[in-house]
Amino acid sequence: MEHPDVSEAPATPDVRIGDRAFVVETLAADIEAEANRPRRGAFTIAIPGGSVARVCFSRLATLALDWSMVEVFWVDERAVSQTDAESNYRLARELWLEPAGIPAGRFHRMMGEAPDLERAARDYADELKAIAGDPPRIDYVLLGVGEDGHVASLFPGHPALFDQGPVLAIEDAPVPPPRRLSLSLPVLVSAARVVMVAFGTTKARVMAEVAGDPGSTLPAAQAARRARRCLLLIDHEAGARVEGRG
Repeated sequence: MEHPDVSEAPATPDVRIGDRAFVVETLAADIEAEANRPRRGAFTIAIPGGSVARVCFSRLATLALDWSMVEVFWVDERAVSQTDAESNYRLARELWLEPAGIPAGRFHRMMGEAPDLERAARDYADELKAIAGDPPRIDYVLLGVGEDGHVASLFPGHPALFDQGPVLAIEDAPVPPPRRLSLSLPVLVSAARVVMVAFGTTKARVMAEVAGDPGSTLPAAQAARRARRCLLLIDHEAGARVEGRG
């Protein structure tokens, strides 16, 4: 894989605001463009669950990509079985992976149901490094944003936010379920491309801070600020307080 030089300085995030259809179509076009950039080896992408999955994944299943050259990881997972309604893997499998016909060997599930989360985190780190390098450099990280400004399973003020990772076992997340696996902030922001998607009025305050406060300590703001190439895709409701919004 070929990535920008790790010494490349972060740039100001690119903020785009529109209706939900605009957000979904812009995301689809961005993934296609990034996946088709020249590189050695497969295109690596890490994906979330939540509203991003529910709103966007059915469209992403129709992308015109060579899925045999795509490696799918997750940014986080809840400590539930793969058949549980709360499983990020289940959501992606039903809405994207199976409809797209992505070969099963090309997606890499976090074992959230493992009784030993520390061991599961180490195993996932090894799997990630085997494909994305050591330290891991993912081509494309797709993130949702929580109402509290969390991304992946990195919550404001939580010790995991400061862990160097690369994959973290979290036993005490402040929202249920408390047990989770998550990629670390250093892995997220080292990606060649970071795209953060937010929908709805409950995200308006957070997205105004992410887009407009360079001193914000919110996990979402830190991720946007530290990424070298970050795109914020926000619907009109979530972008209502963003200065200079479209």
